[in-house]
Amino acid sequence: MNWFWDLVKAFLVGGVLCAAGQILIDKTKLTPARILTAYVVTGVILGAVGVYEPFAKWAGAGATVPLLGFGNVLAQGVKKAVAESGLLGAFTGGFTSAAGGICAAVFFGFLVALVCKPRDKSA
Repeated sequence: MNWFWDLVKAFLVGGVLCAAGQILIDKTKLTPARILTAYVVTGVILGAVGVYEPFAKWAGAGATVPLLGFGNVLAQGVKKAVAESGLLGAFTGGFTSAAGGICAAVFFGFLVALVCKPRDKSA
């Protein structure tokens, strides 16, 4: 039954993160792109100070799937690549660590576009 509470915890944490983003959209003049960027940068910062890993272990997919998790993946990839390759790793680490997720997003977006009939919103 422990798996059930893991699902509930992930759902609640992910929901709170999404609700916070929606509140920012509704109550401020921030654009969704700026909020997206703020979430990614927050994930990088939380990973850099060592807070993100314990939070992600506790919250599970509720913390690793949203944009905070993407920022943390980028930061960890850069940190690892800098340790292995030096300064060049600062430019390549983020790409190599997040390549799988980005490729999956592009691939499944393409599949959906093949199945559905995309059209202009003004039509």
